[in-house]
Amino acid sequence: MIPPSETSVIHGKTQRGKPCKIVDNTASVCREELERLLITLIEEDSFGLKGISDGEGRINLDKPELAHIQIGEKLYKLLLYRYEAHIEKF
Repeated sequence: MIPPSETSVIHGKTQRGKPCKIVDNTASVCREELERLLITLIEEDSFGLKGISDGEGRINLDKPELAHIQIGEKLYKLLLYRYEAHIEKF
């Protein structure tokens, strides 16, 4: 687990009023950029219950979605859980 001093967290609410947050586990993304990213994820309805196939015909409701994002000149991993988005080093 990453110590709290090495993370940045921004809280918000989904379009359905559920609490959500974005967690920067790199502590390198500025607060304004994290806020913009969280707003974008909320506007795109990225949070909530989503079933993801495991490739063997089973649906997993708690498996995170993985994406890569570029912020400035740096590339990061974005792990999207039900109501949390985590930014990790690439």
